[in-house]
Amino acid sequence: MGTVTLGVSIAVPEPYGSLLQERRAGFGDPAAHGIPTHVTLLPPTEVDAAALPAIEVHLAGVAAAGRSFPMRLYGTGTFRPLSPVVFIQVVEGGSACSWLQQQVRDPAGPLVRELQFPYHPHVTVAHGIAEEAMDVAYEALADFEAAWLCGSFALYEQGQDGVWRKLREFVFGGGGGVVPPQSATQGVPAVP
Repeated sequence: MGTVTLGVSIAVPEPYGSLLQERRAGFGDPAAHGIPTHVTLLPPTEVDAAALPAIEVHLAGVAAAGRSFPMRLYGTGTFRPLSPVVFIQVVEGGSACSWLQQQVRDPAGPLVRELQFPYHPHVTVAHGIAEEAMDVAYEALADFEAAWLCGSFALYEQGQDGVWRKLREFVFGGGGGVVPPQSATQGVPAVP
């Protein structure tokens, strides 16, 4: 059956997701259109394809134990010089993301892995591009803001073409219906 490359993340909802994806492409990041805008819970991880059913059961259990929580993004940050990344900061919801990623990578589960860097929830908007373009991304999105109620996360698979595709969404348990997103378009910069 072979191996597959999986990732687990929280999608940044519309209109913010497409806007940030377009901005990322505009900064010259060639991977922009293959990566949906997200907050990572499990970075790209190669697993045996036969483990997919067990992984889905594990993630369903993580979601059932979780509850919806407010997410807010604001402003930019960078991991430079350690890593060539510019990102939008998670200013609310970060502790929930940290808890979720620990549950996803639970040592008793099928997605155990060490992280290359300490976990820091963020939304990448530029990765591995020229320093000048990184500076432009950092400045251009410095006032970016988005907020919503996070009610789920998803499992993605990276195709042979490098594009990430959603396999399944996992909705949090704990009750509650759908709540409309907060702060509809406040602070969203116009696409040039």
